[in-house]
Amino acid sequence: MKNSIRIIVLLLGLTGLVNAQNVEFKASNFKADKEGFKRAETAIEFGDIYYTKGNELFFGVKELGDNYTIARRSYEKAQQFNPNNGLLNFKIGVCYANSSSPSKSFEYFKKALELDPLCDPFLTYYLGYVAQLQSNFDEAIKLYTKFETEYKKADAFVKFVDQRKKECDIAKKMIQSPLRAWVDNVEVLNTEVDDIAPSVSVDGGEMVFSSKRKNENSADSLGNYDFDVYTSSLKGGKWSSPERLLGPVNTKNDDVVNTISYDGNSMLLHRTINNQSDIYESKLIGAQWSDPVLLNQNISNPKFNDRFACYNHDGYKIYFIRDNEENANGYQIVYSGMESKLRRDYATATFINALNSKFNEGPVYITIKGDVMYLASQGHGSIGGYDIFTSKFAQGLWTAPVNMGFPINTPYDDFFFTPTVNGKVAYICSNRNGGKGGYDIYKVTYWGADKTPVVETEDYLISSVLVPVKDNSIESKVEVTKKFLTVFKGNTIDALTSKPVQASIEITDNATGKVSETFETNSATGKFIITLPSGKNYGIAVKAKGYLFHSENFDIPDGGEDNLVNKTIELKNIAIGNTIALRNIFFDLGKSTLRLESNAELDRLVKLLQDVPALKIEISGHTDNTGSATTNENLSQQRANEVVNYLKTKGINATRLTAKGYGSKVPVASNNTEEGRQQNRRTEFKITGN
Repeated sequence: MKNSIRIIVLLLGLTGLVNAQNVEFKASNFKADKEGFKRAETAIEFGDIYYTKGNELFFGVKELGDNYTIARRSYEKAQQFNPNNGLLNFKIGVCYANSSSPSKSFEYFKKALELDPLCDPFLTYYLGYVAQLQSNFDEAIKLYTKFETEYKKADAFVKFVDQRKKECDIAKKMIQSPLRAWVDNVEVLNTEVDDIAPSVSVDGGEMVFSSKRKNENSADSLGNYDFDVYTSSLKGGKWSSPERLLGPVNTKNDDVVNTISYDGNSMLLHRTINNQSDIYESKLIGAQWSDPVLLNQNISNPKFNDRFACYNHDGYKIYFIRDNEENANGYQIVYSGMESKLRRDYATATFINALNSKFNEGPVYITIKGDVMYLASQGHGSIGGYDIFTSKFAQGLWTAPVNMGFPINTPYDDFFFTPTVNGKVAYICSNRNGGKGGYDIYKVTYWGADKTPVVETEDYLISSVLVPVKDNSIESKVEVTKKFLTVFKGNTIDALTSKPVQASIEITDNATGKVSETFETNSATGKFIITLPSGKNYGIAVKAKGYLFHSENFDIPDGGEDNLVNKTIELKNIAIGNTIALRNIFFDLGKSTLRLESNAELDRLVKLLQDVPALKIEISGHTDNTGSATTNENLSQQRANEVVNYLKTKGINATRLTAKGYGSKVPVASNNTEEGRQQNRRTEFKITGN
């Protein structure tokens, strides 16, 4: 046994064991303070109740609750009375090891080893855990093996010991081939307590997260505050000081953000009330989030704890994690789909075999394209604690999770992966050593050459599939069709006052004339975010009561890079003299023949004229300066006439319509560039009476 102790000391590089004196909790050792001894003894007995419960839950892969925290607080009272007891130091170390601040356990395990190396057979196991957290993986494997060999009841814990040794083997390989990324603590967002669940808007400009920092509610009996939701904005490349989210989202219970929808108008969160966790949904109405609504029992089932939900890209499914008292593998990933978005009738949750391990699964996030899931897990190929993995959606199934690698993942807990739109930045949560305390929010920045955006030089790129780490357990390569998107974001404002205007946005596939999506901009800010698949020509119509409608045209070539377009749309009041360009009216080259793709835009103009019977307009045709002035004027007049004729066929009285061809006389851009000439080739209408 002495030889074994010497081996442990050498492995951990300890200089202790210098005749450290272990002081047993015996009445004979504290004759001078019998009352103090009784209080300490009572504190240990009380702590043991919760310590035992914590151990049962830990090795049962169950939710730990506050058991270890209650035990530690009670043990610390006895520790103040007698700090030199090996077993007590060991127990405090175990409590910290299973908290959000595991590095605090190091000093207690070291002292337990110095005072009484035989205080508990699990000391060897936890010394292996210390070595693993300190990235001394070979030493950790030796200690785990030693525990397995010497502890007669180790067979009951083979699942855990095997997992720890596997983690160390994987970690050694991954650290030798690190991912090209920086991982930095976002200090302005973090405190000395737990700050978790960062969720960013699809444009990367807004973040919500949850924190246990001091708030207006009272602390619990342990001195801890409940989780509340906070928000921060990215300004000048820096996150603003977090502010507690106003409104009914925050309560006196734990309110934990799960994810924000891709358009930024919905938020999933879970609340824990009387040890029961359920999933809720809140809507952004104007400047405030609505009172969260409990999702139906197929998602928030009273028989289970349900948490960490995320939206699927198509809006029909919600993925989340669920526990099960009969399941020895802790929280598992499930999903529930809707038959109808109108009825929101979620079906019975379905377990996903490929994504679940023998240990707890954590928060999940699905990219806006729907082809990649980021998930956290204590199992699979973790290098310790929760790690972040990727899974691809191919041929209707999710592939086996692949570890994202070091330094995103460490031997500590790393989870809550949420990417931003530029493809080079993501945010995670971790309790790795060196943070402010507990779980902190970290920024992941990827290296590599910038890509060239399609629309504007200052645009950002949509997050792409990150560099995966090879997993030899995956036998066959799965091909995934690559999808490209353009994110169109902005806000709708009054052209004269610049105040926000709530508007309806209608997206039309110009090739088919079918409306693919309709939604409202925010009533308080006018903001909106939409995503458009590539390979199509889109007409985007913006309408608001009392305003002229605004149109945009996007021709997104198939195979083009992902982009972000940021645009402020100025809406004009229906007042005489106002002019608006019809960007989605198309003619054959050099002719006045209307193309079918123009019908959706023309029909919107018909609707406007029908809705405002007193409205009179002039339809004007415009060209660039290519060719003779006479030819351009004739062509522009013919095109204006064609538009007027179309309106007449739809029942609009000719007395309300005037056609005028201006040729190249009224340019809106320079004719020296192809882009400018394209802008000058346009059809407009001007209000001449109302």
